[in-house]
Amino acid sequence: MMGPVTGLFVVFEGGDGVGKSAQTRWLASWLEERGREVVRTFEPGDTVAGKTIREIVLSPSTGDLSPRAETLLYAADKAHHVYEVVRPALARGAVVVCDRFVDSAIAYQGAGRELGVDEVERINRWATGDLRPDVTVLLDLDPERGVATMVEKDRLEDAGDDLHHRARQCFLDLAARDPEHYLVLDARAPKEDNIAAIRARVAALLELSDAPGSMTP
Repeated sequence: MMGPVTGLFVVFEGGDGVGKSAQTRWLASWLEERGREVVRTFEPGDTVAGKTIREIVLSPSTGDLSPRAETLLYAADKAHHVYEVVRPALARGAVVVCDRFVDSAIAYQGAGRELGVDEVERINRWATGDLRPDVTVLLDLDPERGVATMVEKDRLEDAGDDLHHRARQCFLDLAARDPEHYLVLDARAPKEDNIAAIRARVAALLELSDAPGSMTP
């Protein structure tokens, strides 16, 4: 039986090259400065089992892989990640700051691989015990300005422009259907503006008494 969720779950989503890793790092540091326990994590691959899954789904050496198999491998990573990392941290009251979660599977496999958004969502909701973020920060960017500019690409990054455009639209659609739980930001905006917006949203959720503070990363 899954334990109660008492911490805060913050997820960063968006296409490749939008700056998720930097924003998770800046948010985690800011929260730690305010005395919060923070678990900064990512998907796929932030468990021992997950590292093996990550190698399979992202390494170009894997070559052609059934889209359904790919979907189930990502879901397996999420299931174990939630079991081993996310839920235990939330149960003890930590703030979990995660780079990618269920929305990425829905966007990349459901829309990008054209397997069906609803079907892929059902698989991943089941895999994660329907755990939902308190807020999802979506860093939006045209793939032509993001993943298309990357020189060295992993297996999914190199899956074609059409896939990435479908994924981007799916991210936006997911945010539009549940605006209360999303913060959509232009990834091209000045980083200080996005840092401020993210801190303000998280501060409100945690009911922090202090202002968001300096915007310096």
